[in-house]
Amino acid sequence: MARRPHDHYVVLARGDAARAAETLGQATGADRVVGVSCDLGSLADVNRAAGMVTAGVDAGRLPPLGGFLGNAGVVFLTTDTRTADGYEATFAINVLAHQLLIRLLMPRFVAPAWVVLTTSDSHFGQFRYTLGATPPPRWAAPAELATPRHGGPQAAGRAYATSKLGTIYLTHALARRLPPGVGAHSYNPALVAGTDFFRAAPQPLRAVMQGFFRLQLALGRGMTAERAGRRLAETILAGMPGPSGGYVDRGRAVPSSPESYDEGREEELWREGARLCG
Repeated sequence: MARRPHDHYVVLARGDAARAAETLGQATGADRVVGVSCDLGSLADVNRAAGMVTAGVDAGRLPPLGGFLGNAGVVFLTTDTRTADGYEATFAINVLAHQLLIRLLMPRFVAPAWVVLTTSDSHFGQFRYTLGATPPPRWAAPAELATPRHGGPQAAGRAYATSKLGTIYLTHALARRLPPGVGAHSYNPALVAGTDFFRAAPQPLRAVMQGFFRLQLALGRGMTAERAGRRLAETILAGMPGPSGGYVDRGRAVPSSPESYDEGREEELWREGARLCG
């Protein structure tokens, strides 16, 4: 994406964002890439990062926002991992932090613009999507999902699938609220190998999961990180297919799970998510 001439990009990263932006600029020849550090595990840091972006737009150092790609996601081995705010980390990072960040940036979007949030086909909760590696989602009140609780790998996998269902609910709620000409889509990259996604796991389990991912890659059920990233970028640059609020599976607009269409849950998430984010 950064190789496109005349575009300006902001890289939000938990670590050394300035270095990440510099590396991206050197690799692509882009000279308008800005880094802003942002730890999605801290709502205060999300507020700070969003404030830096909006201040840059208001001062003319950055152009009005034309797009937002939320590509961050985590999975843990337990459901008692806490963020800086005391929330269950999977739901807080994958859903609440993105909701807060986009809400704070919304007034700076200028049409035509887009918001894309990466989700997962694990939200279907069916064997043909997960091969039994992830339990099906189990939705509950947002305050309950944000509460740390005792649970091992099985519960943690369910929390991940549930958070990805929440990402689709958030996308639908956003589509009803974004300014005209600004669309929202959820995007499923499917199984992606080679991302160190299970870095929180002990080495033996991490090796098993990485082996499982490589096997699926060999069987044609997944993609390398490079290929998946290219597919995502090409889809965005070509114009997201389907109407705002839609679900895009590796570049194709398709229906998400029947459970993912629930306006009552979507509005509850929007309302209660705002309260949880302060």
